[in-house]
Amino acid sequence: MAERVGIVAVAQTKYQPNRDEVNAGELVWETIEPVMKEAGVRFTNDDGDGDIESIVTCSQDFWDGMTISSMGVMSFTGGHHATEDKIAEDSLNALFAAYAQILSGHFDMVLVSTHTKESMGDRSIIESAAFDPVMMRPLGLDFFIAAALQARRYMDKYGVTAEQFAKVAVKNRGNGMKNPVAQEPMNITVEDVLKSKMLVDPIHQLDTKPISDGSIAMILAREEKAKKLTNKPIWITGVSNCYETHYLGDRDLAECDALVTAARRAYKMAGITLPAKEIDIAEIADEYSYQELLWMEGLGLCGRGEAGRLIDAGVTQIGGKLPVNTSGGMLSGNPNVVAGMARVAESVLQLRGEAGERQVPGASVALAHGTTGACGAHQCVMTLSNK
Repeated sequence: MAERVGIVAVAQTKYQPNRDEVNAGELVWETIEPVMKEAGVRFTNDDGDGDIESIVTCSQDFWDGMTISSMGVMSFTGGHHATEDKIAEDSLNALFAAYAQILSGHFDMVLVSTHTKESMGDRSIIESAAFDPVMMRPLGLDFFIAAALQARRYMDKYGVTAEQFAKVAVKNRGNGMKNPVAQEPMNITVEDVLKSKMLVDPIHQLDTKPISDGSIAMILAREEKAKKLTNKPIWITGVSNCYETHYLGDRDLAECDALVTAARRAYKMAGITLPAKEIDIAEIADEYSYQELLWMEGLGLCGRGEAGRLIDAGVTQIGGKLPVNTSGGMLSGNPNVVAGMARVAESVLQLRGEAGERQVPGASVALAHGTTGACGAHQCVMTLSNK
């Protein structure tokens, strides 16, 4: 049996609306320094002396405002005289890449770093660049408008309601009040959400995540090394990703076939056959409140059109049968790109028993999810365990 790969150290910044007092490299160093200290490891120098053998960074040129955006952080991640790979999708894919590097046998230990400063750019202009420049971009589409189309289609096909979306926002922003790194925790009500400004029907102001800056770093190691570096390694047990067709009109936006495929593959790798019963906590990317419900269904945590009833019944609350987004999720403030690793960071804390007030007792299996693109065009799923 192949040796397992474990996460041995994690650090994340507090997420904030604007970190203009630091550049990208300085923001990254805020997580690189503590994660290296936690693991007790050193960068590899020119003579080959050191511990970190490979670096995987995750950033997006459009958000950083420069091509080859990883160049701006190389001297902070130790990648200037070392092996470095850059991922430009959601950062959960960066962990996937690091995991694969170790399984390949080429490396024993990999440092993964991700950052985004959303405050630097215009979100609508940046997201519009993802669409076909001839047929779709001239329409003025961005991910926000596309999300509203998806939310409306989801409501019409499965009967989910704006009130159920609002309950997700209330739950997650409330969970954020127990998370010291959350940017925008709030004690709000369903009525507060529904009375907040309508941005793009049916999405209200409190249904969407805030602009956010932050970074995360993690160290992964093969099993033998992982056990030497920490007495609480968290094992990656399954991972997969999948991409939807590009044109929105070629999809039924109330479905999420790429997520279904990615989840099925990850569960098969992890030996999970009944995800709703075998997973103790789920961290799901929720840039908009409706997405938590839609993605829950795609992840097989309930049947199609059933997630609204689960939020009504309190199943996904801390203390419920399947807590979802105990961290507060993206709705409490995580940057795009960084969001997937934020889901893993919370999963690691939960599986270590280090989540403080939001700790789920006895949690041993976690699910982390990341997505990129309009209406969840690209999906990645990872399962983790402390056993």
